[in-house]
Amino acid sequence: MKVFNFSAGPAVLPREVLERASAEMLDWHGSGMSVMEMSHRGKEFMSIFAKTEADLRTLLAIPADYAVLFLQGGAIAENALIPMNLLGGKKVADYINTGEWSKKSIKEAKKYCQVNVAASAEDQSFTYVPARDTWKLTPDAAYVHICSNETIGGVEYNWTPDTGSVPLVTDASSHILSRPLDVTGYGVIYAGAQKNAGPAGVTLVIVRKDLLDRALPITPSAFHWKEQAENESMLNTPPTYSIYVAGLVFEWLLARGGLAAMESRNVAKAKLLYDYLDTTEFYRNPVRKQDRSRMNVPFKLRDETLDAAFLKGAEARGMLQLKGHRSVGGMRASIYNAMPLDGVQALVDYMQEFARKNG
Repeated sequence: MKVFNFSAGPAVLPREVLERASAEMLDWHGSGMSVMEMSHRGKEFMSIFAKTEADLRTLLAIPADYAVLFLQGGAIAENALIPMNLLGGKKVADYINTGEWSKKSIKEAKKYCQVNVAASAEDQSFTYVPARDTWKLTPDAAYVHICSNETIGGVEYNWTPDTGSVPLVTDASSHILSRPLDVTGYGVIYAGAQKNAGPAGVTLVIVRKDLLDRALPITPSAFHWKEQAENESMLNTPPTYSIYVAGLVFEWLLARGGLAAMESRNVAKAKLLYDYLDTTEFYRNPVRKQDRSRMNVPFKLRDETLDAAFLKGAEARGMLQLKGHRSVGGMRASIYNAMPLDGVQALVDYMQEFARKNG
């Protein structure tokens, strides 16, 4: 039976990537070593690292005046490291609250600075992105923070906010590499890799170099972006195997036409699922249409007593991990880059079948 994994993360990886990692597990390119066994400063891993960074720069068209860091701790760690690295003597940072991950970022930042929630979608249960002209920004804020795709609520920015001279920071964990991105619109882009970029364990941080001198004195060396940039992300031992697999994912993306081609595929997948949701009353998606995520599609059954039966039937058909996050319930289909169109079609077919039988 063919299996489709709709997990929100750690998420499905391209089969070709897994097969190549498997083939190279015991002996990477005749080195006699697994990548897991290599010194992070040896010539073998350094070649892997250099190509991984170069391929990421190509995919996202990252300019030379941005540092690319491969760190640890996930996006949650970066929630603390962002104020540590960006306050630069300022007291206030602006945050836009669009859901559960925004709330986590806000909570963490409050330990280090005064947080101004410049706009919030809480008034409508986090089902939209507040319009830019409603944001009440602090003129001299250290930075403005957004979560550009809320994995739990399924809300996505389909535009880049203009914050003037104040650096814009985004948690792009669950949609990075799913579409082209103008890096120059941001001061910092960060993302846990385990959605679209690779396995859990490595966190991508793309930071404009002129922002590297703003860290608080208390910032530990391993978490100090400038120190890590000066040491090519190797101030401490990096997550070598996760970086290697991420590099294979970057190669896979480039071989398939890069991010513009991937965006086209992702638009088709999302349209297939949303078009069905919009034609039925048996299921519903609460997110405002222009703010819907292409990557994470939450939906609820009209009769939530049928949830368990729906999940059981999906699993029997090889569709796994469709249960929604515990904070919101219902269902969630995460349809990242590695999810094929036929996986989404199988889900829609099953949803239609289930609705006919239980409607």
